[in-house]
Amino acid sequence: MELKNKKAIITGGSRGLGKATAIAFANLGIDIAITGRNEEKLKETVSELKTLGVNVFYEVFDVGNYEEVKVGIKNCISNLGTVDILVNNAGIAAFGSFTEMEISVWEKIIQTNVLGMYYVTKEVLPYLIDKNEGDIINVASTAGLNGNANVSAYSASKFAVIGLSESLMKEVRKNNIRVNTLTPSTIASDMALELGITDGNPEKVLQPEDFAQLIVAGLQLPRRAMMANASLWSTNP
Repeated sequence: MELKNKKAIITGGSRGLGKATAIAFANLGIDIAITGRNEEKLKETVSELKTLGVNVFYEVFDVGNYEEVKVGIKNCISNLGTVDILVNNAGIAAFGSFTEMEISVWEKIIQTNVLGMYYVTKEVLPYLIDKNEGDIINVASTAGLNGNANVSAYSASKFAVIGLSESLMKEVRKNNIRVNTLTPSTIASDMALELGITDGNPEKVLQPEDFAQLIVAGLQLPRRAMMANASLWSTNP
């Protein structure tokens, strides 16, 4: 499917998976609005993306704050002129035992990873329904397929994302909207490196650009075909 001149919103787009996806989109001629909480990082990424010859905008907001989301998404769509693709990438993680993790940390993970995705999608979806076409890519995790010790909050959030995403997919297929649920294993993203869960060895460990390639592959399928869900693993980390 031809993607040039499509309009995309990418949450958490200033670094890691979001930035890699934005670069891949820009190389295909897709105009982009990226969102995040760090304005300096957003500005740096926008400057880099503009060298690729597309229109790029940014909005600063916390996906876990619905009032901020409403204003931010409205501005994104106003700047882009319309929206065709939403990549729900923004997310946070923390590790700790069930008894020791602070309740506030647990709540923040759910607020950002689950409600954040809900808030953003709620604001974008009416535009796609009006167009009777669109793509929503929801970034989950293999942690949403199987639980593990010391990741209860993160795992619970990603289980919820998968349920939300798969339910939405079945609801909006009739509107020619494709909803993709992606469940990558550990990727050498900024977040994974900061948390110390991978050394990021590019010879062995999944890189953000690998994940971006998967997203693009799903979008390039004919409109009659939809990659409903997919997992991406490192071959031999």
